[in-house]
This record gives sequence, C-alpha cells and structure tokens, in this order.
Amino acid sequence: MKKIKYFLIFLIPLFTPYISAQKVSGYVYDDAGLPLPSATVVVEGTYLATMTDEHGAFVFDEIPSKNPSISVSFVGFEAATKQVKEVKSAVDSLTFKMIPSNQLCEIEVFGERHKQPEKLDAITRMPLRPSEQIQSISVISDKMIVEQGALTVTDAVRNVPGVTLFGSYGGVRESMSTRGYRGVPILKNGVRVDSDFRTASLASDMQGVESIQVIKGSAAVTQGVGNDLGSPGGVINVVTKTPRFVNAGEVSVRTGSWGQFRPTFDVQSVLDKKNNMAFRLNGAYERADSFRKGVSKNRVYINPSFEWRPDAKTTLTFEMDYLNDNTTPDPGTINLASDDIEALYEMPHDKFLGFENDNVNTKNLTYAVRFTRLLSDKLSVRAAYFNSSLNTDNTGASISRIKNETNENVRARSLARSLRDDKNTAFQLDLIGRDMYTGSVKHTFQVGFDYKTTNLMTNSYGYLDSKGKFVNPVIDTIDVLKPTINNVLKQPLASQWGLNTPVTSSSSSYGIMVQEVMSINRYAKAILGLRYSYGSSADGAGTGATTGDAWNPMVGLMLSPLRNVNLFGSYTTTTSLRTASNKMANGESIGASTSRQFEFGIKSDWLKDRLRFNFTYFDILNSNLSYTEYQENTNTPTGYYGKAGDLKRRGIETELSGRILSNLQVALGYAYLDAQYQNSPSYVNGSAPMNAPKHTANGWVYYNLAKGIGKGLAFGLGTYYVGKRPINEYQLIPDGHGTPAGVKPFDMPAYTTVNLQIAYNYQHFTARVFLNNLFDELGYNSYYRGGYINQIEPRNFAASVSYRF
Repeated sequence: MKKIKYFLIFLIPLFTPYISAQKVSGYVYDDAGLPLPSATVVVEGTYLATMTDEHGAFVFDEIPSKNPSISVSFVGFEAATKQVKEVKSAVDSLTFKMIPSNQLCEIEVFGERHKQPEKLDAITRMPLRPSEQIQSISVISDKMIVEQGALTVTDAVRNVPGVTLFGSYGGVRESMSTRGYRGVPILKNGVRVDSDFRTASLASDMQGVESIQVIKGSAAVTQGVGNDLGSPGGVINVVTKTPRFVNAGEVSVRTGSWGQFRPTFDVQSVLDKKNNMAFRLNGAYERADSFRKGVSKNRVYINPSFEWRPDAKTTLTFEMDYLNDNTTPDPGTINLASDDIEALYEMPHDKFLGFENDNVNTKNLTYAVRFTRLLSDKLSVRAAYFNSSLNTDNTGASISRIKNETNENVRARSLARSLRDDKNTAFQLDLIGRDMYTGSVKHTFQVGFDYKTTNLMTNSYGYLDSKGKFVNPVIDTIDVLKPTINNVLKQPLASQWGLNTPVTSSSSSYGIMVQEVMSINRYAKAILGLRYSYGSSADGAGTGATTGDAWNPMVGLMLSPLRNVNLFGSYTTTTSLRTASNKMANGESIGASTSRQFEFGIKSDWLKDRLRFNFTYFDILNSNLSYTEYQENTNTPTGYYGKAGDLKRRGIETELSGRILSNLQVALGYAYLDAQYQNSPSYVNGSAPMNAPKHTANGWVYYNLAKGIGKGLAFGLGTYYVGKRPINEYQLIPDGHGTPAGVKPFDMPAYTTVNLQIAYNYQHFTARVFLNNLFDELGYNSYYRGGYINQIEPRNFAASVSYRF
C-alpha cells in the first residue's frame, strides 16, 4: 500500500492540468515598468508562496478556486493585493505595478537591492543574489558605468578592489589581473570569446553593457575555464543589454580631447499587445586620436536582441554582439637603464616609436540563445547556446635592445604582422531547484552540464633568414632621445614579406557541475559543490590528442548571527590541464597545475539595506608550476619543461558601497596582496610575480541635488590607486624572452588618478562633463616582461548630451 501511495503522489503533478483547482500566473513590475525579481508573492489564507524570477514572473500551478487574493511585497514598495476571479480550469494572469513606499532609491553601485543581477547565473549557475553566495562577488551596474563615463572594461572594474590592468598590448586589448593572477578570464554573457590562455581579447563596447560582474577566487570551478593563466584569480563577465519590455529609447553624443566623437543609441520596444515579445537595439560609433602622435582608433558596434515569452513559464532570448575596431598599437616608451633600475623615459607626446601604417583590426562577433522554463514554482530548467568568432589582423612595431650596445637609448625596431581566427562554441544546461524542503531544511540546488569547443588558426608574415628560420624583419635602429623619430616605413622591406605556414589547433571539453545550498535554519547555510571536467586538445602537428580530467570540490559555510550580517568561509580548488602532458627531460610528464583556496569573510547590509559592506580574506596556493626550457644562450626551446615550484598568495579585500543618503552614493574599496614564490628552482623564493601590486584602492562619491534651485545637478568624484609592482619575474634561469637571470627587476612606480564628473538632468535631457586624471598624474602599465610600457592617459576632458524618449 505504501508503494501505491508514493506512486500516486508522484503522478499528481502529471495530472495537475486536469484537476479543477485553479492555476494563476503573472508579472510584477516596479514604478518604472521594469521587471521586479525576487518579490515575494503569497496566496492569502494559504501556505502557498513563491518569488518572482529575473523577469518578474511568478506562477502557482494549483491554488484554491474560491476567489483567492494574491499579495505581493518587496522592500521599498507598498504591498499590493489583487483578487483572482473564479474561473475553473483556466489560467488567470495578473499584473502588479508596485508603488514606492518611501524615497529610497535603488542601489546603483553594485546592482540593485534584493535583486539577482541580470545573467549572474550564467557564471554562478545558481539563482542566488551576491549576498547569498560564498564567492566574493561585485556587480557594476550600467548606471554607474554611465555616471563615470567608462568606455572600457578597465575603466569599469576600477570600482572593484584588487582588480587591475595587467597589460593593454599597446592599447589594443585588455588583460586583467586580480589576486596576483594575470590573464583573468573575461567572459561575455558567461562564455569565453577567445581561446587565448592569456585572455586578452578586446571584450566589448560599453554602450551594449548591462553590467560587469566580477567573481574573485576559484570561480572557474563553475565554468571549467581552469586552463587560463588567471582562472584561480576569478572571472570577469561582461553582460550585454537585452529587452526590458518597455517602449523607450535614448540617443547621445560624446566629444572630448584628441578629437573624440562618439554617437550612441539604445532603442527598445514591445512588439505585441500581449506583452510577449520585445526587441532592443544598441549601437555606437567612435572615432578618436590619442595624446600620442600617430595613434588613433575607429570602431563600429552593434548589439541587437529579441525576447519572447510565449507564456508565464517560458522565456526565449536571442542576442548578438558585434564589434569592428581599428586601433593603432602604441609601443609606448622604454627604460633607460638595466633591468634592476627604474629609469622610465618620459617620452614627449609628439614622439611615436611605431610606424604610421601600424594597425590592429579586431572583429568580434558573439551571439547566444537562452531558454528558461519553469517546471513548477520550485523547479526550472535553463539552457544556453553561445557562439563567438574573434578575428584579428595585427601589424605593429616592436622595440628591443641591441646586443652589446652600451647606450640604452639606442634600440632595434622590427615589424611584425600576425593573423588570428578564433572560433568558440559553448552549450550549458542546468536544472535548478529553489526553496525545496526535506523536513525543516531548505534546499536550493543546481545540476548542470556544459560543453565547449574551440577551433583556432594563427599565422604570421615574415621571411626566412640565412639559417632558414622564419623571422620578423628588423627595419632600422633608432635613438629614442632624438627630437624626431622616423615613422614612415620603407615599402621595399615590407614587400619582401611572405606568409608563414598556418598553425591550427582545436580543443573540446565538457563538465558536470552539482551545487547545493542547504539552509539548515535561519542562522546557518551549508554550501556544497563538485565539478568534473574533461578536456581534449590537438594541434596541427599531427601528434594526436592530449586529454585530461579533474575533479574540483567547493565547500562552504555561511552563518547569519544577525539579519543583515552573513559570515562565510569556503574551500575550492582549480585544476589547469593545459601543461599536464608536457614532458620533462627525463621523459616524465609535468602533470597538472592545481590551486587550492581558502576564503573567509563577512557580507553585511546596513541603513535598511541601502549600504553594503564586504570583507574577504583569502589564502591561495598555486602548486606544480612549470616553465619552458631553452637551449643555452638562445631563445630556442628544447621541447622540454621543468618544474617551477609553488606560488602562495594571501590578502584581504574590503568594499563599502551603496547610498548613505537617498541622494548620496558611495563606492569605496581597498585590497592588500602578499604573493610569493616558494620551493622554486626557477624563481627567487619570496619574490612576487610580475605586475602584482601589494596595495590598490578605489573611491567614488556621487551626489545629486534633489531639491531647491540646483535641482537636477549631480557631482561625482572618483580616485584610483595602484601601488608599485615588479616589472618582471625575479628569475634564476633564462626564460627565452630576454629577461636576465639573477637580476632583481625594478618596480613600476605607484600612481593615483582623480576624476571629476558633473551632470545636469532636465526633463528628457542629460548633459555630462568628464574631467579625467584631474591632476595630470604620470603612470604606466607594462605588458609582460617590460614590453609595451604604456603611459596612462594624461589630463583630458569629455562632454556628452543624451535624450531619453
């Protein structure tokens, strides 16, 4: 009899549509007509309750059919109640438009209050808000991006403590660093847009960005991107805009220093009377020169998206993102001394070390299809398919030392041209359950599968030297201290170029991810996760496929002694299989490199959830590192690899963000990092990795006048500090890149920039003035062992005018 009873219980959901009980669904919007996720929806007089999803939708599969009342509540809004008419065996759809209960505004710094940021589940794979997750998560909203006038990922993530630009490759790409890891993966809508393990693709134009999400630490356990250099340091996810089911638009134009001209537009519309289909289109054009003579950029960006909600349970979203960018790579300046002495040449802005025809063309196309389906008010399925294509044509000069030359100011100048065709696809499938109970324990869980493929082709131009080696031509020798530098390339030399044999490679990987958040009671949550990853790669050399797999756990505990205070601790690991099969001279394999991370901290909300304070301590051990061996006194690899020991990182990160007053917004942050090589035969023990500052800090204050004669005016003041950091690794053996062994590298100088922004809003118009690097601070960033020592932009200004309709 018990088996029959359980079997009948199992059949009940299958026959729910045929039972006479009523089914009710609907949407909840805020006062601006935008979806209101995580609102509480209750059937009065019953135990039935649910929360709205990211689209503001809710559904009850079965409720009493006696004119029940549905109540909706959300902090900061007045509660609303509507009665459902008795219509048996039918679906009634309700729409709630919430009214603010006071003057508290949304927190616009790191997302919105009580809301899971758009597409955060693409990287966390869980339907939880940042404060509910054990990872250290920061979300920079589009409102803050607009307020600060951010045009790059680097501009935006300065608001996140400990995130810095590792290198810009001469101003044409962005390679980010956090927690001492370079090459932190930059994702777009949750997927990699290139396969370069240094993750230095040009990510996106800010016009199409809804938010930027930064998850620090071993977040790769959920994504399977452990093979990137910076995977254990975290991920940066660029989220593009999609329809919000409103009829609205905005056009703007920005102009500024060095001939900047940038018109943009954002238009969205509901396409049917039932509010089931909507379309959105973003676009931008930008043309600008630089403070550096001979450097310019020209780009076109387009971002269309379409969303269809055939019923209250189903959402289908199509989105595309296309960028065509032409930028002059800037070789930057040089250091006028040996590698252990800082003597950076403050090169005049009218001098350029490259050639007038240097250019990097980047075409980046990504598109995605996302599908969500509510199976019940507790269970949902999410599927997503992503495709990206990155094509680059890179022509630029490089500056190098001349062997046996005693004058550091005399350098050899060569020219290189390379091509890259990088195609990537990804598929994700997740089953998600929330607020499900076993006894008194509440469960939120995710079971997911993901599959990724990459096909890469690279090539280069050059010529065969006397030894039959394909090399880049050395064009000339220059003295950087001379008043003028020749920037005209002699065509006969360029005409001697030939195209090398293409290098192809492919890879595929899949992973299975399981996560569980158990709310034991109101004071304690346990977080458990486990990922299995398998990868296979092959190159055009015909040596066969290289395969590997790994298991990575995630364990955490969150305690809430007070309603607005969450204490958390976690343990996670990340495994890099990229070098696992590399051979040592004795024939043995190097093996996989692993990172284990302990993280502890506090997440809290104050002033009635208007102000957030987060503090995190981390301890990371990156073990079994390796290096490439080179033939003595040459840059030719031997084909073998050696063990490089471990790298230990410890540090703290703290941030305070939100609204102290209804019209005063703040974002303050500080990060400290202690990173040291240990047990290493190739690096000096105790030395820090390149470009890893011990101290970074950021601050942003935004104040608007809501009353009086100055109503509509707003002022923003921001500051950003990057501490000194070593320009190279402190190596014991040659690295093949010209870094001398046994020479302690000098530190790149610290710098602080201050930015000022003034805005005025009148009806549908907003005017903004941006004054950047107000005190004309001199700072530099350097990519990889001293190459591309680029100056930060000196004092500059811009102004924009926008019109909303």
